[in-house]
Amino acid sequence: MSLGPWQLIIIALVILVLFGRGRISEMMGDFGKGIKSFKQGMNEEESNASKPSQRIEGPAPDAQPSAPSDLKSGAAEATKPAPAPTPTDGPDNIR
Repeated sequence: MSLGPWQLIIIALVILVLFGRGRISEMMGDFGKGIKSFKQGMNEEESNASKPSQRIEGPAPDAQPSAPSDLKSGAAEATKPAPAPTPTDGPDNIR
């Protein structure tokens, strides 16, 4: 079942009566501005993609390595094994 031309005319008249001519033209203007903004964003994205990106090489001139003592304590904590579960930790032994 499709809408015929008379049904479309009636729907358009109902919308015109409900919203008024001024509100409909305002909505269409906002719709057009949104499309224009979208197209500008797409063009900016394409122009940014065509530009070569800057390459970062090496550390900053004022970068300093961390102290060796900090590395040893952090590495010891990271390699410490987790405690083994006990038989009472299972779901069958809930108290």
